[in-house]
Amino acid sequence: MRNWFRKEFGKRAGKGVGTSATPSIRRLGPQGGKACASIHAQSFPHPWSTEEFESLLAARDVIAHAAMRPASLRHWAAGPAGFVLSRQAADEAEILTLAVAPGARRRGIGAALLANHLPALAAAGVRCLFLEVEADNKAAIKLYQSFGFRQVGERKAYYRAADGGRATALVLRRDLA
Repeated sequence: MRNWFRKEFGKRAGKGVGTSATPSIRRLGPQGGKACASIHAQSFPHPWSTEEFESLLAARDVIAHAAMRPASLRHWAAGPAGFVLSRQAADEAEILTLAVAPGARRRGIGAALLANHLPALAAAGVRCLFLEVEADNKAAIKLYQSFGFRQVGERKAYYRAADGGRATALVLRRDLA
């Protein structure tokens, strides 16, 4: 999967970008709470607090990964370029959130996170993975579909929109085993 990402990342990032531009994906612990909260606040209209992230990241049933900035891309802010958190319950899990910093979007970071996160979940015994995604978030839906997720439900008025209205969530599922 790493070779695929390097090849794809090089294409998306442009000419002259080699493997040194590939972000390093690592497990994320409670110390990442502040960085996650910052990226989340730039990504969603109702962000989670640093304390909420620290609590989630300290939980034994949460598996989290961060994409760290490649040294060759100085224009990205220091620290994580994105992250993904999932909560496991027996042989099922749910992706709680996945976010990429605005300056790092459209560079394959979400794909790199999923490419590393899904095998980690499978290794932890997860057989079935779920998530909710806003129905209007076409980029995220396309990303998840490219990783084999399929729609299994819909939740009307699930999300609070920035304008105070409500947005529909699609429930997606992917089997890992």
